[in-house]
Amino acid sequence: MNISILGAGNGGTAVAAELSMRGHEVNLIKTSNAMHDENFNYLIKNNGTVKIIENGKTVTARIKHVSRDISRISKSQVVIIYIQTNYHEDLIKRIKPYLRDGQILLINPGYLSTAYVLKHCADINLTVCEAQSSFVDCRISDPGTIKVGFRNVRNPLGIYPGSRLRDSSKILNKLGYPFVYLPSVIEAALHNPNLIVHTVGAIMSIPRIEKTKGDYCMYHEVFTPSVWNILEELDNEKMDVMEKLGSERIPYVEACKYRNTLDDTRDAKEVFFWYAGMPTRAKGPVVVDSRYISEDVPQGLVLLETLGKKLNINTPICTALINIASAALKRDLRTEGRTVERLGETILQRIINDKLSMGHHDELESDIA
Repeated sequence: MNISILGAGNGGTAVAAELSMRGHEVNLIKTSNAMHDENFNYLIKNNGTVKIIENGKTVTARIKHVSRDISRISKSQVVIIYIQTNYHEDLIKRIKPYLRDGQILLINPGYLSTAYVLKHCADINLTVCEAQSSFVDCRISDPGTIKVGFRNVRNPLGIYPGSRLRDSSKILNKLGYPFVYLPSVIEAALHNPNLIVHTVGAIMSIPRIEKTKGDYCMYHEVFTPSVWNILEELDNEKMDVMEKLGSERIPYVEACKYRNTLDDTRDAKEVFFWYAGMPTRAKGPVVVDSRYISEDVPQGLVLLETLGKKLNINTPICTALINIASAALKRDLRTEGRTVERLGETILQRIINDKLSMGHHDELESDIA
């Protein structure tokens, strides 16, 4: 299968390499000069050769096509967006001329970027798929070398429109990752773990980040009992919003457990601390203005806050975290964020109605539009 991956960072490079090893014709496409240029240049000079190190073993893959030519996506059955969510809307507008009817656009993670696709590509018959989190937790340790720290045992995906779930899942399952399918892209968007863990963890770590100059690991240190209380309050606000949108009320730790272990008998909170305490966890965030805040606050928390306002649900912890992060960075993160207005009220209502039409909920308590 011809597959294009937009974004040549950690996850994009790893997935491109693994799909290549599984026999797919892969295009790994660099979309900017913002970061990972050294790795990209190495791939160009070395015919797309990538080493993947996992559990002490090394395998080598060769990605067939490595370039900056986004027009290559026109030949792909599946197009995967693997860039920071801050840049999704701009990228979707850039790639529109090369998208065609019948393609699957997989966005990892999504944060409801389905709305941007519907907003800018309404005249193209696309199936949109949103993932909750990266299929492979990994880092580029050296140019051309990927070090894998962890893999989800399940990768939940949402599909829009829901009527294409059966046909699109047959295609997506050929990618070889353990996919499971959610009622809609809404669940995929709001169960992005970074909305909860990155935001609370990084904001509450600000003094530690600056004091150590990043020489610490957030996952190992920050989630003390008091910080965990904050996380649970934010999670309750998220569940309030999801419930009003017709989704099941699933706590963060239960969603984490579902992604991270096949042992359904384990305590969900215990699973989180096992996951957080892994020795393979990378250091950081190393600076305050990292993606943990500059991506997940405007793209995640601002999304949650604006949905709450439209649905008449109070989100005081979410609002406080946005305010603290904005003050720390000395800029208004709401102006950078995805709001109901920016996504499009009528478009969001279409996404909600699509979920309802699939029979996942009998009646929506309150409309967005």
